[in-house]
Amino acid sequence: MPRREIIENQRDYGWITQKICGIVEGNAPTWWWTAFILACLMASFTLAGLIYLVSTGTGVWGLRNPVFWGWAIVNFVFWIGIGHAGTLISAILCLLKQKWRTSINRAAEAMTIFAVVCAGIFPLFHVGRVWFAWFLTPFHNYQWVWPNFRSPLEWDVFAVSTYGTVSVLFWYMGMIPDLAAIRDRAHGVHAERMKLITGKFAQGWERGWYTFRKYFYGVLAMGWRGSHRHWNNYEMAYLLLAGLSTPLVLSVHTVVSFDFAASNLPGWHTTIFPPYFVAGAIFSGFGMVLTLMLPLRAIFGLQDLITQSHIDCMAKICLATGTMVGYAYGMEFFIAWYGANPYEGFAFVNRAFGQYAWAYWIMISCNVITPQFFWFKAVRENLWLVWILSCIINVGMWFERFVITVTSLANDFLPANWDYYSPTVVDIFTFFGTFGLFSVLFLLFIRFLPLMAFAEIKAVSPQADVHGHAHEHHITPPTE
Repeated sequence: MPRREIIENQRDYGWITQKICGIVEGNAPTWWWTAFILACLMASFTLAGLIYLVSTGTGVWGLRNPVFWGWAIVNFVFWIGIGHAGTLISAILCLLKQKWRTSINRAAEAMTIFAVVCAGIFPLFHVGRVWFAWFLTPFHNYQWVWPNFRSPLEWDVFAVSTYGTVSVLFWYMGMIPDLAAIRDRAHGVHAERMKLITGKFAQGWERGWYTFRKYFYGVLAMGWRGSHRHWNNYEMAYLLLAGLSTPLVLSVHTVVSFDFAASNLPGWHTTIFPPYFVAGAIFSGFGMVLTLMLPLRAIFGLQDLITQSHIDCMAKICLATGTMVGYAYGMEFFIAWYGANPYEGFAFVNRAFGQYAWAYWIMISCNVITPQFFWFKAVRENLWLVWILSCIINVGMWFERFVITVTSLANDFLPANWDYYSPTVVDIFTFFGTFGLFSVLFLLFIRFLPLMAFAEIKAVSPQADVHGHAHEHHITPPTE
């Protein structure tokens, strides 16, 4: 069967450059300003919640005996999971030579970094005395205070900081050729804008702004000139970072799963957690990529670059990883039954039919049943349905973390400790505020940095393969 075109309608290099750079070079549209202001307002919820937390104490998060890991850890694992798809798309699909990744990898990488920023807030403030958080770093000091390397919190510090650092480097490295293209176009854009401006004040302000942009992108481009040597070094560095990032995709959520698995609590002490967490993270990450990219595709008219084939591939990955997650849910019950541990058995029966059954069945509906709709081609081709299903997947993955964290803690070994955990207003505000923070960062990314890796897109466009169609025509058997 003939392969689908990665870039449709025979778009040439000039069209691709103008399409992506035009998003950065043009004036910010009204919808962007509206969304940015709303996102800032929403992000202020997190700021207000954290100020209140620091001034009052972590008790305002609703953490009490026996649930000392409430929404803070749920939200931390949720955001880390969201951050998985970016590095997966960029690194693993790069090593596997999957060319369809080029249209979505840049935005997914940005999503990874912003999700890690949101995730880092929760364990940082969960420690209580946040001004002593630097004790978590292995910094030799005069008081001989060393981090406790047996603490899962310490494992998180190393896993998340390493993942975040490599993700930023990988993201920035991939952007250098595109930043250089924007830098080189800045002279022309500056001249064009000056022709349109008549007011003296406006002219001075705009000249300063466009001069700043020119130097801003010039610094970020790091002297890129597109020479043969530059491309060789770039491709080697990109490949090395891809190789370095690939194990991190697997390791970071494995380490996060150890936070639970290293304990003796029923429902947490299981070896299935590492692969189960990794599959769930990829599942939620791709769900978020679809949630973000489908509206952007429509707003910026990127249908020729993010084609139906891209959406089809992402929906199939959601289907595969969602099925893995469903299998893990089933295996947890089997392990509890086969292990013949009454406490373990009670934990899982209690999840499905206890006081948090409502959360468990929301989780099953969103994470197991919802992705099964992607078996149908008609669903995958209906963009509204794909977007709605991707949103449901994100909701379901948050409930998965809630079910795992809260149900085991609320009903531990001692029935005298049992209690019903409910979040406080501060919990809710702080969490929903992180969506605002994430949106602020993502909107700034759209406005000032290239949304798509157009240097890589050009390499897979029809124009890059000047002999491809003639060759395919030659080898294609006659249809008559």
